[in-house]
Amino acid sequence: MDSIEDWLRRPGGLAGHLRELRRGARLTGSELARQLGWTQSKVSKIETGKQMPTDEDLSDWLRTCGATDAAKATLTALLAEAQGLHQEWRQQVRLGQSAIQRNYDQMVSRASRIRNTEIVYIPGLLQTPSYARSRIEESVRLHGADPNEVDSATAQRMLRQQVLYDTSKKFEFLIFEAALRVLLCSPMDMLAQLDRVLNITDLSHITLGVIPFGRQLSIAPQNSFLLLGDELAIVETFIGEYMFHGEEAAAYSAAMGQLANDAAYDGEARKLIGRAMAELRSIT
Repeated sequence: MDSIEDWLRRPGGLAGHLRELRRGARLTGSELARQLGWTQSKVSKIETGKQMPTDEDLSDWLRTCGATDAAKATLTALLAEAQGLHQEWRQQVRLGQSAIQRNYDQMVSRASRIRNTEIVYIPGLLQTPSYARSRIEESVRLHGADPNEVDSATAQRMLRQQVLYDTSKKFEFLIFEAALRVLLCSPMDMLAQLDRVLNITDLSHITLGVIPFGRQLSIAPQNSFLLLGDELAIVETFIGEYMFHGEEAAAYSAAMGQLANDAAYDGEARKLIGRAMAELRSIT
């Protein structure tokens, strides 16, 4: 199972059961949405596994579709299992456990174009071991993850970076200047991290854009996100990482395109990195 979405839409899964229940009630998606006071897109997302219903959502769906007591029991149990799996998936992602990292490795290996926008973090594929470790330790503090897995998770994240040297792929990184200056590790470790970012700009199949402080933006940045090809967007929030496909992935692709127009590249980007490094040296 690649994600909670796959579990929701697997044969016999919650998404399919809800779709069949609606059809059995002879309601279209639009009719169900209208009766529930929802948008039609919410019904569609739940039926395709792109959105997990809340307890209240499920209760309203079951009532409106006239579910039997047996169906109510089955679907309530499926939702409870999905919620438990989602909690486990969320914690694994935040820690970066080896199994999840391998899953990302597989997805990245299948993509010929990898794009990443970060607001305050250095992109994962560009992180040094010390910086990556600080991020994984942050997950331990925030989410109560197992501190004994920090070393293996850090090592697995470093192994993933081998893909950067595959010149058949195109990598596009877009970071805000804040990512160069927010100290999420020691100043010396951050200095090494910035040196790593500076050196990566020498590779011809890798593009790095930096959006400077004070630059007027065409759109506001809302989330960090990773784009694999044109069909998958992985969006990071405080509570986990979520996958979007199709039109939703295209929306993130369009957002990155607009933000990329506001970025500095090449010599101008290197000056911004160099300036941040000079300021760090002055305090170390």
